[in-house]
Amino acid sequence: MKGTRSKQPDITPDMLLRAYSIGLFPMADSADDPELFWVEPEIRGVIPLTNFHVSRSLAKTIRRKPFDIRFNTAFEAVMEGCAAPAPDRPTTWINSKIRNLYATLHTMGYAHSVEAWENDMLVGGLYGVSLGSAFFGESMFSRRTDASKICLVHLVERLRARGFELLDTQFTTEHLKSFGAIDVPKAEYEIMLGNAMNSPDLSF
Repeated sequence: MKGTRSKQPDITPDMLLRAYSIGLFPMADSADDPELFWVEPEIRGVIPLTNFHVSRSLAKTIRRKPFDIRFNTAFEAVMEGCAAPAPDRPTTWINSKIRNLYATLHTMGYAHSVEAWENDMLVGGLYGVSLGSAFFGESMFSRRTDASKICLVHLVERLRARGFELLDTQFTTEHLKSFGAIDVPKAEYEIMLGNAMNSPDLSF
């Protein structure tokens, strides 16, 4: 993982918000590691909200409305889903400190979840942090085909409708690139972030 990395065992919610505003975010080496460290990638993942791409097949699936999409009704359950092992992700970096920090940010109104429900069962979701006119995506999970993808589509629709300028994905993956995610050099990202932080906190 490229980027600045420094251990930080005692992060407070206010410190975490300040870190996001200057381009840092916390991670742990594993779910069992009690320590956290700051990450500041040299290359940042961003999904341009004006260039978001939805494939024809996914758009067709969305029109069938296979899931009930909800916002902020089960934030901690979404975090639990993101932290759980999966076939393509046997371990995660979401430890107990991260869960507690983001749960507090949620009660403060800064952390949010998008959820896919099937017959009142949570089958997918994502969570992240909103600050200024930026949304910082943290993690997603899926227990049904396309559940997390559909949550991402609804997230982007919501961000566009409410005037957000920046959707930060931290890093890019082939999965995210299929939606239009791009790699942005640190200097360019800092300009984008600065513009987003000049905005008052937008309502999610």
